[in-house]
Amino acid sequence: MLCKIVVFLSATNFINRFNRFKMNIKNPKIAIIGLGYVGLPLAIEFAKKYEVLGFDINNKRVEELQQGKDHTLEADLDSMVRSMKLSEEDKKIGLRFSSNEEDLKDFNTYIVTVPTPIDKFNNPDLRPLLSASAMLGRVLGKGDVVIYESTTYPGCTEEDCVPVIERTSGLNFNQDFFAGYSPERINPGDKINTLTKIKKVTSGSTPEIADFIDGLYSSIITAGTHKAPNIKVAEASKIIENTQRDVNISFVNELSLIFDKVGIDTNDVLEAAGTKWNFLKYRPGLVGGHCISVDPYYLAKKAESLGHIPQVILSGRNVNNSIAPFIADKVIKLMIQKDHKIKGADVLILGVTFKENCPDIRNTKVMEIYNELQEFGVNVEICDPWASPEDVFEEYGIYISSKFNENKIYSAIILAVAHEEFRSINFDKHHKSGGVLFDVKAVIDREWVDARL
Repeated sequence: MLCKIVVFLSATNFINRFNRFKMNIKNPKIAIIGLGYVGLPLAIEFAKKYEVLGFDINNKRVEELQQGKDHTLEADLDSMVRSMKLSEEDKKIGLRFSSNEEDLKDFNTYIVTVPTPIDKFNNPDLRPLLSASAMLGRVLGKGDVVIYESTTYPGCTEEDCVPVIERTSGLNFNQDFFAGYSPERINPGDKINTLTKIKKVTSGSTPEIADFIDGLYSSIITAGTHKAPNIKVAEASKIIENTQRDVNISFVNELSLIFDKVGIDTNDVLEAAGTKWNFLKYRPGLVGGHCISVDPYYLAKKAESLGHIPQVILSGRNVNNSIAPFIADKVIKLMIQKDHKIKGADVLILGVTFKENCPDIRNTKVMEIYNELQEFGVNVEICDPWASPEDVFEEYGIYISSKFNENKIYSAIILAVAHEEFRSINFDKHHKSGGVLFDVKAVIDREWVDARL
């Protein structure tokens, strides 16, 4: 009889937990943790159908968004404002913002989109991710679901993040709370391949949770979803996307180093090779930003922890890390060939963001060109109409201008970022004055260019 009672009580507890979970599925109240390039578009889109809280520990960022502004330029501001008005009119749908941890307790589905950077030794820096996990542990209720979108190595969600939540909350994983992983695929500055138009990989810690998470994203992603068999697979799928791109770019970057010694133009070679249908048309360039230049280190460190020393991944990283110093050295050599005095020479770098037509300055490799040139005693200026001068100063401690001075004569100009504003510049005056012009992106008229990558 005692056994029967125990079984009955266990079944009752299970039903209660399942009923709570069903409530979450039926009435998801979503909190987005982190309102950067990934979190904000996600919050706006979910807010069209659900009650959403956009949360960020940065008070300044929250105040900016509450005013209907976004310095990242990723958000559809009209949609954001409409979603905010919906929240004021109907508490069951719409978007509001907060930096108050207590506000998170009213929600049951949490999506983490915080950064996953590397430290100065290229080791994964999980502090933002683990800090967010600890915070969620303080607000989590039974039956709640935590979904991670931050890019990391396979195993991180279940082996690193979940234990933090368990310790902080006192709850048991897959009994009291659940987890999932759905990698972000945002391409900063891309106004064509936006959030809803990119197929979404999803996963969950149990089959039921996997279905819930897949259904949640399916409700906003018009391109559809792909449900991975488990969380580790979903984590791995994201990290190899960027690692593959990094390796492919490293190949053409190495070709560029070789062809410079041969004395032929890399882009001419690629154009010729690209006439074959199965040739992959990657282009050489600086590989910076928050993803492609970072994610391979996460995968490499995971491999090393398991006893495997990655060869291809790290060699690709080494090649790509060599490009900024190569550009600086090449410009100095060209200046010497044209009889320019090096010490005290004025050199201009066009662009500081990590990619074109985007204000994102995170982990930009342009700063490595800047620092390398300064070591030669050169006076280096940077011009970028997209980057915030305040953000650049805060991050790198240098002043930049937003407008190109056509009247100033420079010993050398480096076009590092192919912003639309730079493509229309007439460099004829600079060319005739004997100045060096290095075109990193191969977008300037060849008659003006001394060298390009």
